Amino acid sequence: MQDVGYFWQMNQEELFYRIAITMLPKVGPVTARNLISYCGGTREVFETSTKALMKIPGVGAAMSKSILQHDSFAPAEQELAFIDKQNIKPIFYLDDDYPKRLQNVYDAPVLLYFRGDATLNAARTVGIVGTRTPTPHGIANCEALVEGLAKYNVQIISGLAHGIDGTSHRAAVAAGISNIGVVAHGLDHIYPAAHSHLANSMIKNGGVLTEFPSNTTADKERFPMRNRIIAAMSDALVVVETARKGGSMITADMAFNYNKDIFAFPGRTQDKYSQGCNYLIKSQKAGLIENAEDLAAQMMWDKIDSGKTVQTSMFVELSELERKVLSELQTKDTGIDELSYIIQLTPAEMASVLLEMEFKGLIKSIPGKRYILA
Repeated sequence: MQDVGYFWQMNQEELFYRIAITMLPKVGPVTARNLISYCGGTREVFETSTKALMKIPGVGAAMSKSILQHDSFAPAEQELAFIDKQNIKPIFYLDDDYPKRLQNVYDAPVLLYFRGDATLNAARTVGIVGTRTPTPHGIANCEALVEGLAKYNVQIISGLAHGIDGTSHRAAVAAGISNIGVVAHGLDHIYPAAHSHLANSMIKNGGVLTEFPSNTTADKERFPMRNRIIAAMSDALVVVETARKGGSMITADMAFNYNKDIFAFPGRTQDKYSQGCNYLIKSQKAGLIENAEDLAAQMMWDKIDSGKTVQTSMFVELSELERKVLSELQTKDTGIDELSYIIQLTPAEMASVLLEMEFKGLIKSIPGKRYILA
């Protein structure tokens, strides 16, 4: 479980300002990043003059005035006390344990709150979404999918809602699979309340993740924000059952825009909750799967030999960048976004290095813009 002394290991004052900046009105993740970057830190944002703030892109006179006059300190103090008491881990976007799959998402959260015992940078992740009112057939498909994925060492990510979400989490807990529930509210409660016990079970091998502070309710507009995290953190997104419109289709569209691999279970054309899946397959946004083995085969997870090594004599002929890439790929397949973050290159620069390494026969690409040793 998390170290209870976590909060005393980091600067409490810094954490206070990290929370405070997320509580400023009309300051979203993109603006918050700009403020921190231009001012040189979170505390400095609150100590910068109005004139200086107005020079920052996206920050005008009204917002500058709001930043310096709005009292976000009182709620930040309350939140700091809450997360300390409840052993909730705050994760800042510049922290090493911030989800790397979120790093290149334009409007990724500046601060996340996590209660649980799991990495948010698992080697393989599968998002599972679907209707809140699944059929018995959909439930069976979802349970079989999760059980079948147990041998592929994946982490399951879903939204802890009724229906397919809850089914995937329960199946993961039963199979001993790490699973993360991303919610659209604060961690002072669980919505739906019926899943409180399930959430507690998940914390032992996974956890509950949110970008929202305590006392934030699960309002309608927050679910798409939750969905973007599910989509971004998933290497593969599976849609089990869904109507033509709804939250699952929104998540699938987000995953498609993030260049994620999407899969769906087909169904009868006249069935309402197969129409969304069939559309995704028909429009070639999703691959058709019937079980976990289909998914693993498409992701080439069943062909990865984590025991592969590269002959050390080859390293003499490699550049420093190439050595770093090979070192990262020694134990697991890794995506271009994660490699860019680790090696500190832009995605374009990283793509050039990876292409050259493919030409040399050192690595090969697999679906999802991921790479393995050749």
